[in-house]
Amino acid sequence: MPAAFLSDRSLVRVAGPDAEHFLQNLITTDVTANMDGKAYPGALLTPQGKILFDFMIWRDADGFVLDTPTSQAEGLIKRLTLYKLRAKVEITGPDTQGVTVRWGEEPVEGAFEDMRFEPADVYVSRQPGRHGDAPEAAYHALRIFTGIAESGDDFALQDAFPHDVMLDLTHGLSFKKGCYVGQEVVSRMQHRGTARRRVVSILADAALPAPGTEITAGGKPAGTLGTVAGKRALAIVRTDRIASAHAAGGEILAGDVPIALSLAPWTGLAFVAAAEEA
Repeated sequence: MPAAFLSDRSLVRVAGPDAEHFLQNLITTDVTANMDGKAYPGALLTPQGKILFDFMIWRDADGFVLDTPTSQAEGLIKRLTLYKLRAKVEITGPDTQGVTVRWGEEPVEGAFEDMRFEPADVYVSRQPGRHGDAPEAAYHALRIFTGIAESGDDFALQDAFPHDVMLDLTHGLSFKKGCYVGQEVVSRMQHRGTARRRVVSILADAALPAPGTEITAGGKPAGTLGTVAGKRALAIVRTDRIASAHAAGGEILAGDVPIALSLAPWTGLAFVAAAEEA
């Protein structure tokens, strides 16, 4: 079973009598759900509904562990502390540096199933600490193949809505629980079907340019490259502009490299042109 160590992850712990209530009213994930042995994606949003911090979250004893990029850990702790007020919670960390991801087989003790991959019927687990030495690039290749985006590599914080990164389809967004920060905007996007940016997998006949390179569809900006591995990549694009380019026979390029884009079959999504493209 491949096991890759991700050194750029840190673990933040939120514990105490009010931990569940505190997080339930703050983040996108339904933390009252059955989380036994499972790690769910989640985000803390801005009031405008954009992702301020993202993480994986699982239950741990009398609290929860938030597995987040190390670059976000300090800021996440400060923001959670700001919302704490009189809640009986303790916010600590990071107490562990790095997480091991495994894929292809059943879990080992102390590991949690990464629920982002479950809709694609791909088994991935996460475990605190270093427990493997497979190249990190192999994990990112799996993300490209499956269509799972991550902040930093594929999108910038405060620049993406949860729908843009598929949180609505990977168990990271609850539409049944009560209010949380940014919930009104997210709910409106869901019920009006206004999400136009989505994660796509990219394939080219030549080596792709660097992450951050602009993608154009029929001459119009449609997105930027995210994680790149040779001739394959991830990107978040305007699906309506891709659909319009397909319909008109327009070229889709990453920089000056022709590319083919696909929405992962597990999403059930399709490229659909807007009635009136903005």
